[in-house]
Amino acid sequence: MFLYNLTLQRATGITCAVHGNFSGSKLQEIIVSRGKILELLRHDPNTGKIYPVLSVEVFGMIRSLMPFRLTGGSKDYVVVGSDSGRIVILEYIAQKNIFEKVHQETFGKSGCRRIVPGQYLAVDPKGRAVMIGAVEKQKLVYILNRDASARLTISSPLEAHKANTLVYHMVGVDVGFENPTFACLEIDYEEADMDHTGEGAKNTQQLLTYYELDLGLNHVVRKYSESLEEHANFLISVPGGSDGPSGVLICSENYITYKNLGDQPDIRCPIPRRRNDLDDPERGMIFVCSATHKTKSMFFFLAQTEQGDIFKITLETDEDMVTEIILKYFDTVPVAANMCVLKSGFLFIASEFGNHYLYQIAQLGDDDEEPRFSSASQLEEGEPHFFSPRPLKNLVQVDEMDSLSPITHCQIADLANEDTPQLYTLCGRGPRSTLRVLRHGLEVSEMAVSELPGNPNAVWTVKKNIDGNVYFIHRDKCGSLHNTSWCQCWEQCCCRYWLNPSTDEFDAYIIVSFVNATLVLSIGETVEEVTDSGFLGTTPTLSCSQLGDDALVQIYPDGIRHIRSDKRVNEWKTPGKKSIVKCAVNQRQVVIALTGGELVYFEMDPTGQLNEYTERKEMSSEVVCMALGRVPVGEQRCRFLAVGLSDNTVRIISLDPSDCLSPLSMQALPEPSESLCIVEMGGTEAKEETGEPGTVGGLFLNIGLQNGVLLRTVLDNVTGDLSDTRTRYLGVRPVKLFRISMQGSEAVLAMSSRSWLSYTYQNRFHLTPLSYETLEYASGFASEQCPEGIVAISTNTLRILALEKLGAVFNQVSHPLQHTPRKFVIHPETNNLIVIETEYNAYTEATKMERKQQMAEEMVEMVSAEEREMAAEMAANFLNEERSESIFGAPKAGPGMWASIIRIINPISGNTLEKIQLEQNESVHSIALLKFASRGDDQFVLVGVARDLVLNPRSLTGGFLYLYQLEDGGESLKLLHKTPVEDVPGAIASFQGRVLIGVGRYLRIYDIGKKKMLRKCENKSIPNYVSAIHTVGNRIIASDVQDSFHFVRYKRQENQLIVFADDTNPRWITASCSLDYNTVAGADKFGNITIIRLPGDVSDDVDEDPTGNKALWDRGLLNGASQKADVMMNFHLGEMVTSLQKATLIPGGSESLVYTTLSGGIGMLVAFTSHEDHDFFQHLEMYMRTEHPPLCGRDHLSFRSYYYPVKNVIDGDLCEMFNSMDPVKQKSVSEELDRTPSEVSKKLEDIRTRYAF
Repeated sequence: MFLYNLTLQRATGITCAVHGNFSGSKLQEIIVSRGKILELLRHDPNTGKIYPVLSVEVFGMIRSLMPFRLTGGSKDYVVVGSDSGRIVILEYIAQKNIFEKVHQETFGKSGCRRIVPGQYLAVDPKGRAVMIGAVEKQKLVYILNRDASARLTISSPLEAHKANTLVYHMVGVDVGFENPTFACLEIDYEEADMDHTGEGAKNTQQLLTYYELDLGLNHVVRKYSESLEEHANFLISVPGGSDGPSGVLICSENYITYKNLGDQPDIRCPIPRRRNDLDDPERGMIFVCSATHKTKSMFFFLAQTEQGDIFKITLETDEDMVTEIILKYFDTVPVAANMCVLKSGFLFIASEFGNHYLYQIAQLGDDDEEPRFSSASQLEEGEPHFFSPRPLKNLVQVDEMDSLSPITHCQIADLANEDTPQLYTLCGRGPRSTLRVLRHGLEVSEMAVSELPGNPNAVWTVKKNIDGNVYFIHRDKCGSLHNTSWCQCWEQCCCRYWLNPSTDEFDAYIIVSFVNATLVLSIGETVEEVTDSGFLGTTPTLSCSQLGDDALVQIYPDGIRHIRSDKRVNEWKTPGKKSIVKCAVNQRQVVIALTGGELVYFEMDPTGQLNEYTERKEMSSEVVCMALGRVPVGEQRCRFLAVGLSDNTVRIISLDPSDCLSPLSMQALPEPSESLCIVEMGGTEAKEETGEPGTVGGLFLNIGLQNGVLLRTVLDNVTGDLSDTRTRYLGVRPVKLFRISMQGSEAVLAMSSRSWLSYTYQNRFHLTPLSYETLEYASGFASEQCPEGIVAISTNTLRILALEKLGAVFNQVSHPLQHTPRKFVIHPETNNLIVIETEYNAYTEATKMERKQQMAEEMVEMVSAEEREMAAEMAANFLNEERSESIFGAPKAGPGMWASIIRIINPISGNTLEKIQLEQNESVHSIALLKFASRGDDQFVLVGVARDLVLNPRSLTGGFLYLYQLEDGGESLKLLHKTPVEDVPGAIASFQGRVLIGVGRYLRIYDIGKKKMLRKCENKSIPNYVSAIHTVGNRIIASDVQDSFHFVRYKRQENQLIVFADDTNPRWITASCSLDYNTVAGADKFGNITIIRLPGDVSDDVDEDPTGNKALWDRGLLNGASQKADVMMNFHLGEMVTSLQKATLIPGGSESLVYTTLSGGIGMLVAFTSHEDHDFFQHLEMYMRTEHPPLCGRDHLSFRSYYYPVKNVIDGDLCEMFNSMDPVKQKSVSEELDRTPSEVSKKLEDIRTRYAF
């Protein structure tokens, strides 16, 4: 068994985010780490959207990121701390859109180890040095500088180690141009380690330590250390030098403290708490992340608490001495892992869980209505400030990035009857949890829909003036004629009044063709019909286009109508009884096919006149379709015409004056062609803001066949030869093709029974369906509101659509849930989902109301008699106040407190059909849909519940099995009975008309009884805790939470469950899936996927033991069963897998093993069908490892073998990096494989499209 790993969607959770000018332009970008992926995001200040520019898999765990800029530089570099045991400095090269490794210095072993640096990074604000630290003991400082040719240099590491020291955080202190200084939050555990009573550990205090790099002596010294009163979790560096007072802000439990060296006294301010908060009053409050904003005249900090409230922190100074810390409530947003304040006035929130957000800072919160909390106000020790949270006031949400992280459970099924299965995923945590339905496709925004007076058959849009480059023909002072894309001497041009340099960025007309008429609509504030456009309205239109700078052309069955800008009309009529059957047009050329297969070619001359070429071309059979490309910039014409004939061929015909209308190449097709489209793809447009030059792409001929297949063929720019054909089945209808514009480059919209978009994104081809109803005809559309839209027709409606989330694999429909969802089952008859949600540290609705009532009574009781009336009014307001938990978060109830819900939800509409709230402190852990042999076709839902479960140290008062009967056609639940059990029921599975339940470490069979579930059989051999159960015939596969799989046989005659085989390796199983009678796939919490299989000689029949006393089963091997399973496959993903399922993702595709990960990634393992394929990809992977080593210095083979040596899996993520490699390297790798680069990328595309998308 050989498998190939394919990533369908990369991880979406963000672990770290930093911002800076990485491309060297004025625009600020954001670099985020998504575990093992480094991604560059760019913010478009015009639209407010944030979009990914580059995403790179680094095959290593990114632990920390930090931007820095050398003094006087204009560009930021990024330092990466990873598990490679190396410090890596990356530079973003905007021209190539790549990260380039500037430096890589090795300092230790690989892996996330306690004493190997990489966990913490701190940079000197002036960019002179960087400190990289480990969790314990080791810290290294590297000096950064420039060499003679202004290239970045890095010194040898300077040690700042201290034994027996744990580090919590480190920052670079802003000391101007003094010696670089770093501040660390540390704890010295030496004394606590020696003290066996444990008292020393309780009394150990945290230290704030300053390390100074003496640039003269080239040495790091421990300059100063002092103990802290409260336990702190992170530091904020305060601007220094000429910008501020320097020093650090220490964020600790309930307090924020300012400290600096010298005479500066400590300034301490309590962290404000929410007024009338339902949280556990004993619970401390901490800041979890912060962002600094600094301008030439001022600076402030934004710090966020663990409830999501952001405070603006400012410092009052008196001659470089800080006198006061002032906090002001700013706004409440989802809890962030990192916040970035951009100079353009935007705040990026990389959420800890769920979607990420971009906010515009509308105001700085300086108004005096909001209370100020100052360190100078006299409060008793431990007494906090109070504030009232409110909806957004200073921030305005402008964009949202979808994130599935964390996925807790996923199932793949076609519940919507769409032929292609959907992924139903449970995502998120707490009140922001969601059920998301994922479909393969691009999300379509519907801008407008209007009905038309009949069913049209085609639609086009045209501009009035030329778009893009204006061609000036003028005589300059030297008297010579010029034809240039921009007039160099425009100011001195003696004839500039001839020219109209205005260009139309947006479309002027929408032309809609009916069977016997043409409708012209003008685009302005509204879309209205016009009659004076010059178009002939009494005939259907075959095609129309802008011609030259400001003329239009309409082609209809009886002729061509050339409409000049001054409304003069030139007509060309078809000869005799012939009519035009097909045509192709662009800005300067018109080609028509008359009945009988005769081609007539027209080209525009410099005066704007349309001239017919002297000869006509007779084709060998009828023309069924034809296409012209756009006129390339700076050229007079498109050199190639593609013609599809009824003899199942496509011919490329030259339009060059030297060999006009002569055939260049031909391609035979399996079916007749329906439409053709020539596009230039793979090029990029020049970007003014980053100074990136545009690059030229290649020409591609797209051929849509009548059987629903799309062919994409490379068209040689010089010879017109066709090569490297890729095929893809799109649907049951003939494929129609339309050229449109997406992100400044050309794309193809292909319409069959579904509409698909073929486009390039981040240097890679994408062919993605649109998640929208069937369309019949389309054209590109540009207006002020929708610069890159599509105008399309569907039956009798005209629709204007926009595609915003290019590059997305899945289109999401999200339905909100109340608590963290854990698992769900699908009711097969109604396709409803039965979801269990449970939240630790939470109140149920009933307890919440009781707590509110109790607090309201306390409010009234605490005040004197005179103020009672006012207090009663406040209490009434408090009781009536409804704070949305999805915005402000749910109150934290305290350890051991649980809230749980069982919900029936319709996944298509998102309607909740039934919601059962369990009692306070009951947590739901497992669910199954069952039928019992004794109860016929009745369907039951069995739910495993634990009571008063405390996670650490683990304890509980007991568990229950709740049995519900499904009623009202599967839309409601009726409780039949509760069965008490002694431990957590962690897994439930239907088994031979009864039910298997894992209660703690016991595996039991239960049957239904009248008052409770009846225990029939038990096995006590599983060591820790049964986390999942799969059944195949008489065999049971039970997974243990930390001891892999146990294969169990049920002997019905003896009523015994016997473990007959297990795994040799301990695995902390988080997800599992039975593949066949002998094989099971599992994933563990360290990010490994494995497949284990029972060898052929394993016996599960106890009767083969000749002695009859079951000695074989008692004997055991390696402290387990006597027989062991073989490991078929091992692979380290680097992300914890939460679900595994055997599924087919595309109609007619083969089965594969689909996994989802905690950080929001979705991928699959597919089996190779031939040895030849496996051999090819094995060699490709081997060459890629040497030619394209991972970006952060981790060795690819050792990363994929993190815990167990990689076995029988080829890494598709590495193989697919072939397409983004340098062309020279591509050529050398493909030559080693005896292929061409296009053949290699075709193989990569084929294996992906055979199983997925």
